[in-house]
Amino acid sequence: MPNNSLTITDNRTDRTYTVPLFKDTVRATDLRQIKTQPDDFGLMTYDPAYMNTSSCQSAITFIDGDKGILRYRGYPIEILAEKCTYLEVAYLLHHGELPDPSQLAQWVNEINSHMMLHENTKKFMEGFRHDAHPMAMLVSTLAALSTIYPDARRVNDAESRRLQCVRLIAKIPTIAAFSFRHTQGYPYIYPDNELGYTENFMNMLWRMVEPKFQVNEVIARALDILFILHADHEQNCSTSAMRAVGSSQADPYVSAAAAAAALSGPLHGGANEEVLRMIEEIGTRENIPGYIEQVKSGKCKLMGFGHRVYKNYDPRAAIIKQAAYEVFEVTGPNPKLEIAKELEDIALHDEYFIKRRLYPNVDFYSGIIYQAMGFKPEMFTVLFAIARMSGWLAQWQEMISDPEQKIARPRQIYTGYPAREFVSIELRG
Repeated sequence: MPNNSLTITDNRTDRTYTVPLFKDTVRATDLRQIKTQPDDFGLMTYDPAYMNTSSCQSAITFIDGDKGILRYRGYPIEILAEKCTYLEVAYLLHHGELPDPSQLAQWVNEINSHMMLHENTKKFMEGFRHDAHPMAMLVSTLAALSTIYPDARRVNDAESRRLQCVRLIAKIPTIAAFSFRHTQGYPYIYPDNELGYTENFMNMLWRMVEPKFQVNEVIARALDILFILHADHEQNCSTSAMRAVGSSQADPYVSAAAAAAALSGPLHGGANEEVLRMIEEIGTRENIPGYIEQVKSGKCKLMGFGHRVYKNYDPRAAIIKQAAYEVFEVTGPNPKLEIAKELEDIALHDEYFIKRRLYPNVDFYSGIIYQAMGFKPEMFTVLFAIARMSGWLAQWQEMISDPEQKIARPRQIYTGYPAREFVSIELRG
């Protein structure tokens, strides 16, 4: 009997089965051999919300939630956030290696050359109501790009796939900025190829009548770090949506729109907005002890603490916390930061939170920073989507190239009626 296997005894039939292990997992289809009758379908796994199911193999992102580790392509997130720009990290996610100076220059030039939107896309965006939610505009416009670039349907063409990835990484900050300007009633600002990726985004957001937008380098670097921290995060809800939709060989624009739609939900991309609401509800530092008691009694939740994956301190949270201090050096003192710091200190030392492993996550400080930069809460998920686009596309490329992947089709446990006799309408009731 091979050592790298499990022996399973079915107590219903007293039969014993040997199931091989694949990279410390059991292939669900290997359980199909376990049957009570020869014509049975066979044993399935039941795992709502994929709490303990691997749907793919991936070489992009590694997470160890118990140890608080996050790596992109093997590199610790702390090092990448300190040493790299967002476009360097985007290159790493897509190519598997960090670029050398000439590769990075070519990559940046390629991204810059695709940041402009087709005028038809601009007219499409102008058709939204003045008060349309920026995230809804982003989702819709991403899908609409499919009509601008019909060549994207050639998903099995590696060169075409690469071009669409460049286009999407380049165009999403432009779409995001246009969405923001639309809600403000401001004219759209076109990209400036002399600026870096994050600086260009800021220019398209905030430039008014000045001939040249003056970029604050501290704000730009903080935004770049936030983009790096959000670039990928394994098989989360939106990435799973990107892979599931892409598995039907839908083009990357509609697949990315589906991923962005998943991100728009408050349980995914909207968590940092919930943190801000909580801090505003607390109001002052004097109200913190009372709020903590309400949390402990189950009357409310401590938003921004705990994570589905991390059972230790989210490594991204420490980086964002440091970035917050640097941003507030520019924007001025913020009472929300003082409340956040005290909440964090309580949670890290109170036995109630320690026992439940409720540590700060990436959302705890990001909303405070975004608000200090001048973003309204409705833009928070849009910013998240800009960052995550490079990860979505890297995951999509990997899925398309994986010979084991087929169109996504989960099984179900049927809980409805057994076979019933039809009753004609005149006899019903």
